[in-house]
Amino acid sequence: MGPETLIIEYLTDTPEDQSVIRLRGPLTMQNVAQFQSAVRAGSAPRMILDLSQVPYVDSAGLGSIVGAQVSLHKAGRWLALTGVNERVKRLFEITRVNSIFLTFPTLGDAMSAMSGQADA
Repeated sequence: MGPETLIIEYLTDTPEDQSVIRLRGPLTMQNVAQFQSAVRAGSAPRMILDLSQVPYVDSAGLGSIVGAQVSLHKAGRWLALTGVNERVKRLFEITRVNSIFLTFPTLGDAMSAMSGQADA
C-alpha cells in the first residue's frame, strides 16, 4: 500500500437498510474519484462511513465527504461517520462542517443509532 493508497471495503454483515463502507488510508485528491464511486454505488437508505483507519483527509477528500452528505440528504438518505480521529475531527471543526455530520465513536454505535432513524 503506497502513501496515497485508499482501500475501500464494503462490510456485508449489516442490516438490509444500512451499508457500511470502511476506508483504509488517506482520503486525498489522488483517490477521491474512487471514494465518490463507492458512495454512488451504495443504495441503502442509511450509509455509514467507517473512517477509523483514515489517518488524514485533504481538502479534496473533505469536499468529497461533504458532497456525499449533501447528495445522500437530497435523496432522502442518511449518512453517518464513525471512527473519526482527532486530526480529521479538527479539520471538520476548522472548516465548520462538523455540524452537518452525524458522528459516532464506534461502528457499533453508528449501526445502532442508524437502525433507529426514521425514514426521511
